Amino acid sequence: MTINKKPYLQSAALRPDTVADLERYPFTIPAIRDFVQMDFHRDVTFFVGENGSGKSTMLEALAVGLGFGKDGGTRSVRITGVSDQVSGLHEHLRLGKSYKKPNDSYFLRAESFFNVASYMDEMPEYLGSYGGKSLHAQSHGEAFMATMLNKLRGQGLYLLDEPEAALSPSRQLAALSVIHQLVQDDSQLIIATHSPILLAYPHAKIYMFTGGGIHEVAYEDTEHYAVTRDFLNNYPRRLEQLFEEE
Repeated sequence: MTINKKPYLQSAALRPDTVADLERYPFTIPAIRDFVQMDFHRDVTFFVGENGSGKSTMLEALAVGLGFGKDGGTRSVRITGVSDQVSGLHEHLRLGKSYKKPNDSYFLRAESFFNVASYMDEMPEYLGSYGGKSLHAQSHGEAFMATMLNKLRGQGLYLLDEPEAALSPSRQLAALSVIHQLVQDDSQLIIATHSPILLAYPHAKIYMFTGGGIHEVAYEDTEHYAVTRDFLNNYPRRLEQLFEEE
C-alpha cells in the first residue's frame, strides 16, 4: 500500500493550551477570533476575503509557524533593519504535518517582496536560483514570475500571499500554469488571493474569510467570481449604475 506524503501541511488548529486575548489583534478580526480548525487540500488551498478579513494574517501565522521569516523567502532568509512585528497568531496554532517533509519550500509575500529582492542583491551568490538576474533589475511582475519559475523547484510546500498583485491577467494565466506544474511535481500550495483567475484552479479547496468566520466555498460561490462575471457580462450598465451612485 502506498502512503501519500501529501499534504505536507495537513491542518491548522487553535491550541487548547493557550489563552487568546480577544481584545487584542489579531483576535479582533472576526474570522480569526472564531477560528477553530482547517484542513488543507493535498494540492492547492486558497484563502479569499475582503481586505482586512484575516487571510494574510492566517497565512503569515502558518509561515512563521513553519519557520519562515515574516518577509518571506526561504527559511534561511532573515531580514534585519525592518519591523520584526508579527501578529503572534502562530503561537496559538497547532500545525498537523505529514510524516514526509517537503524537499523544497518558499514563502512569497507580495507586500514585502521588495525586502527579499534587496536581500538577494546583498547575496549575489544566490541569485542563480532566481534566474541569475537581480530581481530589482526587472519589473515587479517579471521578478514574481522569475521567482515562481526558477526558485520553486517542485516536491515542495509553497505559501503565496497575493501573488497576483504584480501580474497582468495574461501573467496570472502563466502563474496558473506554473501552479499546475508544481502540483504535478508533488507540491502543495496555500495561496491567499483576490484573483478569480487563480481561484479557478480545478478541485482546489477555497476558504472564505468573513465577519461570520471561515467557511469552505465553491469557486462559483465566491464574490470574486460573481462580481467579475457580472461586470464583464454587463459592464456598460454596471458603469452607468456606479457613476450614477457617485
